[in-house]
Amino acid sequence: MSEQESKTSHQAEAVSPAWSKIEQARHPQRPYPMDLIERIFTDFSEIHGDRAFGNDEAVACGMARLDGEEVLVIGTRKGGTTKERIKRNFGMPSPEGYRKALRAMKIAEKFRRPVIVLIDVTAAYPGLGAEERGQAEAIARNIREMSRLRVPTIAVITGEGGSGGALALAVTDRVLILENAVYSVIPPEGAAAIMWRDIAHKDRAAEALRVTARDVASLGCVDEIVAEPAAGIHEDREAGIELLAAALRKHLAELKAMSTDEMVAARQRKFRTIAQFYTED
Repeated sequence: MSEQESKTSHQAEAVSPAWSKIEQARHPQRPYPMDLIERIFTDFSEIHGDRAFGNDEAVACGMARLDGEEVLVIGTRKGGTTKERIKRNFGMPSPEGYRKALRAMKIAEKFRRPVIVLIDVTAAYPGLGAEERGQAEAIARNIREMSRLRVPTIAVITGEGGSGGALALAVTDRVLILENAVYSVIPPEGAAAIMWRDIAHKDRAAEALRVTARDVASLGCVDEIVAEPAAGIHEDREAGIELLAAALRKHLAELKAMSTDEMVAARQRKFRTIAQFYTED
């Protein structure tokens, strides 16, 4: 074996389990939120625009039906072609996307319809225009207002759940995560660039960040890990979608059985104490 081949082989063996999960979460054949929405829900009718600036193509909102029950569904969009990805900022929402989502959630609250959000986003869009239009304020407002919504709310991390970009849509009664999805405060490449000044340490960063479904469940950041077929949802979509649909039905039924005040109090209590843990010196 040549020196180069030996180096390549060593690098392949050094890939961390956490990084392998990130590769699965980013698999090009993994279904996006809108793919799942189209298969689980019926009669989707999209709501456009934030009534302030424009319509963010990275976020889709609309009324739909789950087994005949009217609900609001929200999904992040990345796009399948290069042209679509550019149009949608590669799935990174702008402030108008978060404002559109909140506008739709307020409509759902008015008509007493549950809110279900499917999330696959690396981060909120960091462009200059987004910052000028109040990206941080839009994220903060969503976090506050979602904590107060008086209807059942469920979020599902289906691929990547990155930073405030995901959290701004995930302050919900139940947060679910697919088995091979990841949930993190920052993409591992970004953490590696900050900590080691080299994104080559991304697998090391992924381990340190504790991004896997099992990790975030142990920290109390999610309420359930939704199992995927043995080869992953990207290899068996039908089976994976059935498992997710069953989980949504179960949690929605549990939330509907609670009083509104009890539900909101439990949601707020959860997010006040989320990810707290203690170690001994």
